[in-house]
Amino acid sequence: MNAAPAIVARRPDRITLIRAVCVREWREALANKLLVGMTLLPPIVILSAGIVAVAAAAVNPPSERDIQALYAAAPAAQGLDPTEAVQGFIATYFLILFMLIPTVVPLTMAIYSVIGEKSARTLEPLLAAPVGVGELLFAKSLASTVPSVIVTWAAYAIYLTSVSSLGSAAAVNAVTAPRWILAIVVMVPLLTLLSVNLGILISTRVNDVRVAQQIGGLVVVPVVGVGIAQVTGRVVINNEAFIQFSTVLIVVDVAVFFLAKLAFQRENILVRWR
Repeated sequence: MNAAPAIVARRPDRITLIRAVCVREWREALANKLLVGMTLLPPIVILSAGIVAVAAAAVNPPSERDIQALYAAAPAAQGLDPTEAVQGFIATYFLILFMLIPTVVPLTMAIYSVIGEKSARTLEPLLAAPVGVGELLFAKSLASTVPSVIVTWAAYAIYLTSVSSLGSAAAVNAVTAPRWILAIVVMVPLLTLLSVNLGILISTRVNDVRVAQQIGGLVVVPVVGVGIAQVTGRVVINNEAFIQFSTVLIVVDVAVFFLAKLAFQRENILVRWR
């Protein structure tokens, strides 16, 4: 009598595993109304404030005091029509705030994907699944990165359309400047990945969501500093500087991901967080 053939369980391919983890992460996130609110609130507030500010500057001529303050803060604006210069400055200022979205929104999602799931007792089954640490972290990073990038790009598209309709030529030129379009298209995904991987790295060492958010929030500081220096004309980001900055971000993103991979030890996490 012939023996029955042995059945060998085949491990799902990498793409299937990553897709499954991403879908699971998105379902968990959508079920958490607080997380959804924290994800959508910053873009909505920044977008609404930016549109209102540009519209208000269009109907309210700036005072002499405002003009002098503008010229002092942004010497490059001297020589432009004061009303248009003010609108252009305001429009550009809110672009800096748009660059904060990929540092704040995905950080919250990434932290909740580890600490929040552990608190809700939904992390253990995932850690026990036949998924490598690298694949698991990549899927979690992707699950937090994709929504944040889409939200930022959508907010920028609405802002661009609104400024084109309500603002002056200077405001339109400001929001459509090649350096800012490149920043939105290229820098936003890179900053999002950095924020996500930092959030995951911090979450492997910290058990409290608020503490993790406070530590991860430090990534906002250099972004604000570079943005303000760019708006005021203190620093001019040309093509060469943009490529250098992008290269540095890519290297940092890869380094932080591998640090998170080393720190994310599923056995230690399960034992230490019980």
